[in-house]
Amino acid sequence: MKPPLAEYRRKRDFAATPEPAGGEGRAGAADGLLFVVQKHAARRLHYDFRLELDGTLKSWAVPKGPSLDPAERRLAVQVEDHPIDYGDFEGVIPPGQYGGGTVLLWDRGTWRPAGDPRHGLRRGKLRFALEGEKLRGEWLLVRMDGGGDEGKESWLLRKLEDDVATSAGDILDDRPESVASGRSLEEIAATPDRVWQSDRAARPGLDPASIPGSRQGALPDFVPPQLATLVTDAPAGEEWVHEIKFDGYRALCRLAGGRARFLTRRGHDWSDKLSHLASAAAFLPVDEALLDGEIVHLAADGTSDFQRLQQALGEGRSEDLVYYAFDLLYLDGRDLRPAPLLRRKEALQRLLAAAPSQAAPLRYSDHVTGNGPAFLRQACDLGLEGVIAKRAAASYREGRGRDWLKVKCLAEQELVIVGFTEPSGSRQGLGALLLAVHDEEGELRYVGKVGTGFTDAQLTDLRRRLESRERRQSPLAGTLPRGSRLGEVHWVEPELVAEVRYSSWTDDGLLRHPSFEGLRADKPAAEVVRERPLPVAAAAPGGAGGGATRSEERAGSPASRGADARPTGSRRRRGGGNEEVAGVKLSNPDRVLYPDQGITKRQLAHYYLEVAERILPHLSGRPLTLVRCPSGRHQECFYQKHLAEATPAALVPVEVREKSGKTTEYVAVESVAGVVSLVQLGVLEIHPWGSRRQHLDRPDVLIFDLDPGPGLAWTEVVGAARELRDLLAGLGLESFAKLTGGKGVHLVVPLRPQLEWGAAKAFARAVADMLAGQRPDRYTTNPLKSRRQRRIFIDYLRNGFGATAVAPYSTRARDGATVAVPVRWDELTPKTPPDKYTIKNLARRLAALRSDPWEGFFELPQELRPEIVAALTGDDEA
Repeated sequence: MKPPLAEYRRKRDFAATPEPAGGEGRAGAADGLLFVVQKHAARRLHYDFRLELDGTLKSWAVPKGPSLDPAERRLAVQVEDHPIDYGDFEGVIPPGQYGGGTVLLWDRGTWRPAGDPRHGLRRGKLRFALEGEKLRGEWLLVRMDGGGDEGKESWLLRKLEDDVATSAGDILDDRPESVASGRSLEEIAATPDRVWQSDRAARPGLDPASIPGSRQGALPDFVPPQLATLVTDAPAGEEWVHEIKFDGYRALCRLAGGRARFLTRRGHDWSDKLSHLASAAAFLPVDEALLDGEIVHLAADGTSDFQRLQQALGEGRSEDLVYYAFDLLYLDGRDLRPAPLLRRKEALQRLLAAAPSQAAPLRYSDHVTGNGPAFLRQACDLGLEGVIAKRAAASYREGRGRDWLKVKCLAEQELVIVGFTEPSGSRQGLGALLLAVHDEEGELRYVGKVGTGFTDAQLTDLRRRLESRERRQSPLAGTLPRGSRLGEVHWVEPELVAEVRYSSWTDDGLLRHPSFEGLRADKPAAEVVRERPLPVAAAAPGGAGGGATRSEERAGSPASRGADARPTGSRRRRGGGNEEVAGVKLSNPDRVLYPDQGITKRQLAHYYLEVAERILPHLSGRPLTLVRCPSGRHQECFYQKHLAEATPAALVPVEVREKSGKTTEYVAVESVAGVVSLVQLGVLEIHPWGSRRQHLDRPDVLIFDLDPGPGLAWTEVVGAARELRDLLAGLGLESFAKLTGGKGVHLVVPLRPQLEWGAAKAFARAVADMLAGQRPDRYTTNPLKSRRQRRIFIDYLRNGFGATAVAPYSTRARDGATVAVPVRWDELTPKTPPDKYTIKNLARRLAALRSDPWEGFFELPQELRPEIVAALTGDDEA
């Protein structure tokens, strides 16, 4: 077993922080077991609740703090054990260190368990009494998730009914002061008598204003990274510099306010996953900076190892990783992107050279100038992945262009997983993965199967992930190439992306000698096409940055044709006033469906053709409720969910056993033609279920609809969404934001389909009640309009069997021809109202996007265990 404080010590550098290192066995309170509550203004304000047991302090982070009201159930996330002598710590943890921020000793005293506390902790129900200066009486801690990763269990803390329980006032507001010094958080921060004074290295002596081409500007929140075009060989000219190509995860490192954040190429914050690197980066001697680089795991021979990188991330071992920085985009008030590459790299090298030893995991990615072919040969001889050639004088331009070129020593390709086979012999998990790429029409084409390169753990994990995505029909288009022998196959939704190494391609388009490298969490399946390297002579000239190459951009996308071009797959048929789109005949294509905007059936079909790849993953296999307006938005509209006799062939049936016991067929779509067929029916809104045909009784998404009452500004809804997001995050659930095209916002939580609808709905209601209970003046869970004046209705009712919510990218049957649109959390601001996007302007947004706003949505392995539901909705005193 690990020592009790091993995790506590692993996360901290005691040469750089005043926190005590601690020693096991030190005595706590003289007259009983010690308890303390520390108010901690770290990244987010929270309260650390600590109970002495077996020589350490068992610790929970309570975001909302304890309450004396028995009706209040406060989330408490268990963290690592702390040393006993941490119990009197009050001061400031320096920026960049783990838990950086101000700490106030809010309460202290003794505690008395009811029964054996060790048994209670194992069981997940700990009852105890407190005798503190602020908190007294009987209390209860109940674990919600029945276990989980060590140090990350979610619990509920609440006061039990007794003589000191009260619903009057708030102890946190009434008694904010320190019990040790009487000071406030602000006073402790202003006179930091225990703050570690950093002996940081001197500044690099670099004036960013002296860099030619740099310009004054604010530090951006995120910059879509510059990408390289695949070519057959490295260019030879002196105008090129050459770097080693790493096999890792691309990431930006953003430094501001003494804190470092690591952002993926899609803008996701991985700082928690990369806590060791983030702590190290905070030591860089700058006020503000933005670096571009690669997160890698180095093998003993110095090469990067993608599989070990994935394993380290999966096990939370960021201390095994290094960050190779190869570009500097911003430095202390100056935007360096317009500057020549070599001047940016010179500044980066000086910055990293001036950094203290604590920043050692950040390394400079060096380069050579000219003689690219020889550099490539040497890299390949050393067993490296390849090289990146960059035009030395070019500025930094987001997106894929020809100022950066990549050449691979080993053939690698990102591929979509479309199925798997059963294992044979003693093998566990699965036999092989079936792989595909998108062709120029966006259809999936089979390219072979891979059955080697897996670890036992990967086989088990892949089986678990893929079983939840099984489907009856193949997602592949067309016939299989000659030589394809599949046998019995489990087809799956094409959502996961594998990185595969191989020797070559056959003439029939199949992989030779493929070997599995790992899953790519940083690339959406919809973007996977076959990479075809260009001859370097064709790729290098011109220096046009930011434009996609034909080999790596899907034909027919808005970005390649311009937002106003007629989509591929649409053709006019002479006579009869008909037009065919995606193989579907549109009758009366000039019929106006949105009179205020003059939008016709043809234009609506073209809109759905443009967004088909984005909307289909949210519709496939789900029963649908449709809002039909055959004569247009201002004429009669009605709901339909059952198949009718005249239903187009591209719409497929889903058998549903309703609550009455009757089995009936609902409408579903599985293809682009199916979506266009909805347009032919005059459908203006598409509302899918929260479950798929494979598990209709178990939802795989939860939806919280924030619906503002009269008199509330959009700013209030944005704040509510963020507050609900944080509450869900405290329960271990990541949520995604969707503008509804109406007046509200949806928070969508992807889940494994494990719990039945009743339990899922009960959980959703309990979450809504928890938030409403904390702010009854702002929120309500009562759907009556009379209860929603100047309050936000948290609609949890969309989480019942047969309930629906508008699909991402669905149009709305509203004035303005608005669209429901997924957005990143940093896009959800008061400046982006819920009805901002329409059929006419969404194409511009999609063409400008460099990443999916909901990247990773379908890959999140989130679970809603029965224990969580029971803790929130059941009798936890039983």
